[in-house]
Amino acid sequence: MTSTLQPATTTEAVKRPGRWLALSVLVLAVLLVAVDATVLGLATPYISEDLKPSGTQLLWIGDVYSFVIAGLLVSMGSLGDRIGRKRILLVGATAFGAISVLNAYATTPELMILARALLGVAGATLMPATLALIRNLFHDPRERSLAVGIWGATASAGTAVGPIAGGFLLEHFWWGSVFLINLPVMAVLVLVGSKLLPESRNPSPGPWDLISVTLSLVGMIGLVYAVKEAAAHGFTWTTLAAGLLGAAALYGFVRRQLTLPSPLLDMRLFRNRGFSGAVLADLLTILGLSGLVFFLSQFLQLVQGRGPFEAGLAELPAAVGAVVAGLVAGRAARRFSVRAVVSGGLAAIGLALAVLTVIDRSTGYPLLGAALLVVGVGAGFSFTVTSDVILGSVPKEQAGAASAVSETAYELGAALGIAVLGSIVTGVYRDFTGPAGTPAEAHESLGGAVEAAAELPAQTSEALLEAARQSFVDGLALAAGVGAAVLLAAAAAAWFMLRDQRLDSWSQGRGELREQPRTTSGRRT
Repeated sequence: MTSTLQPATTTEAVKRPGRWLALSVLVLAVLLVAVDATVLGLATPYISEDLKPSGTQLLWIGDVYSFVIAGLLVSMGSLGDRIGRKRILLVGATAFGAISVLNAYATTPELMILARALLGVAGATLMPATLALIRNLFHDPRERSLAVGIWGATASAGTAVGPIAGGFLLEHFWWGSVFLINLPVMAVLVLVGSKLLPESRNPSPGPWDLISVTLSLVGMIGLVYAVKEAAAHGFTWTTLAAGLLGAAALYGFVRRQLTLPSPLLDMRLFRNRGFSGAVLADLLTILGLSGLVFFLSQFLQLVQGRGPFEAGLAELPAAVGAVVAGLVAGRAARRFSVRAVVSGGLAAIGLALAVLTVIDRSTGYPLLGAALLVVGVGAGFSFTVTSDVILGSVPKEQAGAASAVSETAYELGAALGIAVLGSIVTGVYRDFTGPAGTPAEAHESLGGAVEAAAELPAQTSEALLEAARQSFVDGLALAAGVGAAVLLAAAAAAWFMLRDQRLDSWSQGRGELREQPRTTSGRRT
């Protein structure tokens, strides 16, 4: 028999001309955001030396981008659904390039913090728009899986290109150059994207509710700030107040979405087990990974003595593994199952992190490189398939908001990961016993210990660095163990929550291809 679920326009939508060229424009935006997220960590020591921020200001320079982007992703994804995803992508890309110049030429810590916050506003427009446009460019499930795989592979490649390009620039130019590399990419994206990208939007969007936008922003910033501050300085009245304010705002946001006729985010999406399972898998994966990867960069540079460029190259296997796995993830999910690929990927990351619990200061690169490769392969499989599941679980009219939920889970997971695993590393590190004359700032961070050691006599300096580095490695090993436990738990959760989930079956798609019934011979009718 013939399925009645296929609309007459499906074939035309599947055969949209120029969709692969349009995809090449979208991945430029992904590449840019991924690169920008990694270069700041390398540039921080140089920014600190030049602008001389206080400890609190330095934290804000590092954190305010993620605070703002996490708070605005859902709002910007929903805005794109309303005014047009192409429009918001091109406007956001133009703003991102212009604000990158402000970052590069900031002359005070306060201006740098403002520039990073504004960059977060622009960045919040890019990632949801790219995924939402993919959802509307590729209506065939198999083509969409490949497109999402390329999208994810580009993001992974960006995490590798960032440290390598950033390390090269920092060794040859001033720190602002790591922000100026955004300009040529943005210029190509805007010029070519304006010609190739089709516009898409929700035909009946309803108003953009500013009260919901404010509640979302306050809620996410309050929650992320409270988690980071609690990890760094323990629980204080300020931290508790920020956490309670954030929780209350998010509660108000959810309640408001359930009552609005045209909500900013349709909370009923979370009733879909596949959607919720994919979002949870993303959050827990990044939580387990982010803090460890952040401190692994310090291990390569400050413990093993590698330069920024060499440390960037050392992290390359993770990106290579993620690129390769992302390109074949959709095919693997169809051959086996969604839950097998996602759970298997998460378990692989967990086992690789478990191996890293045995590292010490003299651990050779073959072990580190192999672990990073497995982490990349696991992440490539998991992220690609969960992104595909999230996109396929919603009507195309809500693609921007759904994509934003996925990105919000990523940002929140990163904040929680750095906070939780970072507090473990920092807690163990601070307890090291240094030689007589060890200054207090040496106990704050390994970077502080290296700077303090440079001012001490040779024998005292060597003893300080020995104790500090060993304590840092002990903290890193413990954090790796906690990260492994989180990833293995995520693998188990994904196995149950993604049961019966298929990439070719769109439970809520409007006018999309759906899985057709099979005859007894196994052929589609």
